[in-house]
Amino acid sequence: MADHQEASITLPSDPASVSMARKYATDIVTEWGLREESDAVDTVRLIVSELATNAVQHTFGQSPTFTLGLRLARDEELRIGLTDSHPRWPQRLPAAVRQDNGRGMVIVRSLTAEFGGKLSVTPTEEGGKTVWIALPWTAAVRS
Repeated sequence: MADHQEASITLPSDPASVSMARKYATDIVTEWGLREESDAVDTVRLIVSELATNAVQHTFGQSPTFTLGLRLARDEELRIGLTDSHPRWPQRLPAAVRQDNGRGMVIVRSLTAEFGGKLSVTPTEEGGKTVWIALPWTAAVRS
């Protein structure tokens, strides 16, 4: 396998793009060696779904597209990045806040931690941000 693999797709900030992002991520990580029925693929699929949903719902029309990027480095780490052009970073809701939505990042943080990964957010040169999830690939392959 190559030392480094990358794949990305840019989609419109539209609810229909969430399922397209999910399918794209599934196709890529299975091409890179994960079994489609594995817990790892389900985890990637759910993380991508939540990040893409956030990009569509919370950019308030200020980001006409979002980009999903996947990177596999030396069969050690899978990085999932979701970039949009909205300047507002994801907000952590207080535990006492009760509402029917707004828990996407809680799910993402929980899944990331469960897999032994890390979450970070970096600004883009254009004023937006990329939400990064780094997951150990070896843990993903074993699941």
